Amino acid sequence: MHQLIECVPNFSEGMDLNIIHQITTEIETVESVRLLNVDAGKATNRTVVTIVGSPEAVIEAAFRGIKKAGELIDMSKHKGAHPRMGATDVCPLIPIAGITMEETAGYALQLAKRVGEELHLPVYLYEAAQPDKKRNNLSVIRAGEYEGFFKKILQPEWKPDFGPAIFDAKRGGTVIGARDFLVAYNINLNTTSVRRANSIAFDVREAGRVKREGDPITGKIVKDKKGNTLNIPGSLKSVKAIGWYIEEYGITQISMNLTNINITPVHIAFDEVCKKADERGIRVTGSELVGLIPLKAMLDAGKFFLQKQKRSLGVSEKELIKIAIKSMGLDELSPFKPEERIIEYMLTNKSKNKLVGMSLKDFADETASESPAPGGGSIAAYVGALGVSLATMVANLSAHKKGWDDRWEEFSGWAEKGEGYKNELLKLVDADTSAFNQIMNAFALPKQTEEEKADRTAAIQSATKFAIEIPYKVMKAAYSGMQVIKAMAEKGNPNSVSDAGVGALCARSAVIGAFMNVRINAAGYEDKNFVNEVIANGIEIENKTIALETEILKIVNEKIGM
Repeated sequence: MHQLIECVPNFSEGMDLNIIHQITTEIETVESVRLLNVDAGKATNRTVVTIVGSPEAVIEAAFRGIKKAGELIDMSKHKGAHPRMGATDVCPLIPIAGITMEETAGYALQLAKRVGEELHLPVYLYEAAQPDKKRNNLSVIRAGEYEGFFKKILQPEWKPDFGPAIFDAKRGGTVIGARDFLVAYNINLNTTSVRRANSIAFDVREAGRVKREGDPITGKIVKDKKGNTLNIPGSLKSVKAIGWYIEEYGITQISMNLTNINITPVHIAFDEVCKKADERGIRVTGSELVGLIPLKAMLDAGKFFLQKQKRSLGVSEKELIKIAIKSMGLDELSPFKPEERIIEYMLTNKSKNKLVGMSLKDFADETASESPAPGGGSIAAYVGALGVSLATMVANLSAHKKGWDDRWEEFSGWAEKGEGYKNELLKLVDADTSAFNQIMNAFALPKQTEEEKADRTAAIQSATKFAIEIPYKVMKAAYSGMQVIKAMAEKGNPNSVSDAGVGALCARSAVIGAFMNVRINAAGYEDKNFVNEVIANGIEIENKTIALETEILKIVNEKIGM
């Protein structure tokens, strides 16, 4: 797997679009880096930029962005609601794929060293890149903000990790580090009171609030025997939060950093703030995501809110995301477009999903054209997807059937299984066509020299093996999906038993059709041990499928009774 990291520099400019554009344009001069998101906030006067790419390319792009921001932003004139200490306030690197946190921290050190030495800018390390645990917390480093920085930088304990220990009135200082994926998330309240918003923030954030005697606001601060201030912890781990007023919207928000969404996911943070706000007579009206979010976080949120309603969780990815958006009011302040806010969607190569992205008519037209692909393998995969989709539909209908409320979890479980098989088969629709194209490309390779002939033969054999494996996967997925079809024929809503029957016919056709593709492609593969094993397994799956189809149709026909 290629190494992939994300970088989320926060620039202290959210109002001048020309400045923001100049910075992002400079970042995009690094060809192999992809600019995923630019989130400008007027009230905070801050822009959060998200870029992804290989580590070397990302740190080069980040360096150029930091340099340009220092040229264009004057911190001596900056005003904004968000804490800040420099033109590039903070620049974290986040491991995404094929790279460890330790390796990511090493790249953060490279970037920090270069910024300090070449740009003569005070740089502090934080989180995983900072070996000194006393100064690895961003909020501690940033305490006093820009206005207090000119005194703080002169203190020996706050000497920068890189760059001069001199206050730069125009650029301020910057913080560079490596951290886990952080979600910046704001929850909207129906009040203009910052004090009340802060009370809710203190209720939920991990650090909690200062412990006081008597009145929680005016009471005497409680300290331990050593004179340390005691805190009452909040209800959510790995959460930082403050309350603030956003003049642009005319409301207060709970501004949160979810530093580990595996510990406290977005939906749990939202739900907990709803509870604490309600206790204080305040209502949550919606929420706002700053930057991007992983797909899993949105899917988990959708399932969480469906489960609270005792609704089936076995619905499409698109529907789960829709439920998450509506449940958390992510579209209250501005439209929430999944294709622009979910990191995996931003990285998707749409050309790899050419067929499944077509309309039904276009797919049929493409199949009927003189082009040899899509062929029988892709059609088998799609027919299998339709078959298990019918079973998933029956499961969802059964989960919501009146009088069957006590069985919703049972049918939800079947629907989730069906959804999984459906998604796997849909991926194989395009994968089969890709396999065919790889064979054609291999045959088109040059064959003039002995070396070219050897390379061409190896490429043909590799592509042929792939072209055997894809329809074989279709066979296994379609057969597995028949378990859901049978369960729905036996247990599902009796009004939909014919749908289970049609699903069985589709799944059986998918298995038999895919096996034809396995066999025809296997004829050209030289590793006969591999071929014999796949063919033997294929025959077994085909026979089991035909027998299972017979069982299912017997159940269906007996229930129809005519």
